Amino acid sequence: MSFTLPPLEPSRDKKTLRRQLQAERQSLIDRHQRAMHLQEVLRVWLMGRDDKAIGAYWPIKGEFDALPALYRWTEADEERCIGLPVIDKGTKQLRFQMWFPGCEMEDDAYGIPKPKDTPVFHPTLLLVPCVGYGPGGVRLGYGGGFYDRTLATLEPRPYTVGLAYSFGFLPWLTAEPHDVPLDAVLTEEGVAWQRPD
Repeated sequence: MSFTLPPLEPSRDKKTLRRQLQAERQSLIDRHQRAMHLQEVLRVWLMGRDDKAIGAYWPIKGEFDALPALYRWTEADEERCIGLPVIDKGTKQLRFQMWFPGCEMEDDAYGIPKPKDTPVFHPTLLLVPCVGYGPGGVRLGYGGGFYDRTLATLEPRPYTVGLAYSFGFLPWLTAEPHDVPLDAVLTEEGVAWQRPD
C-alpha cells in the first residue's frame, strides 16, 4: 500500500515563504515551458496597450525573463523602448535607464547587471518580478521595498504589471501599509488579475 504526502503548507512567515517560493521556482522541471507560455501571454497582452516606454528587470534567481518578448515588441515600432532599473543605494529607490540587446552592461551595487551610460528613462508601463502574489494585485517581492518606495514617488505613476508563475499565488496574502498594489498580474496561464477600469 502506498500513499503520497500532501503538499507542504506554505509558510506564513514572509522570509521563510520567499525562500520556499524561490527554491520551488528554481527547481521547476518545466520552467522553460512555463516561461514560453508566459512570453506568449505577455506578447498578446501588450497588443492591447499603446505604451512606448516599458520598464523591465534583469532576471535573477529563476525569475521569468521578459526581455525577449519586449525586444520583439520594440521591433514593431521604432519609437518603442525598454528600460532596466538601477538601484540608488542611498535612497533605496530605482531609476530606469534605456536598454537594448548588446548595450554595455555593468553590475549595480547589488551585483545585478544594469545598462552602462545609457539615457535615463521614464516608463509608462512597469513590469515587476514577483516571488509570489495574492488577490487584488498584492505582490510578494524579495523584501527590500525598492519597488514600493519607487512607485510611491514616481509621477506620473506607471501602470504596473506583476510577472509570476501560477504556483506563486497565495490566496491569504494581504497588503501591508507600505505595499503598493499592482495594476495587473500575468502568469503562464494568462491574466491572473487586472484592476477594473
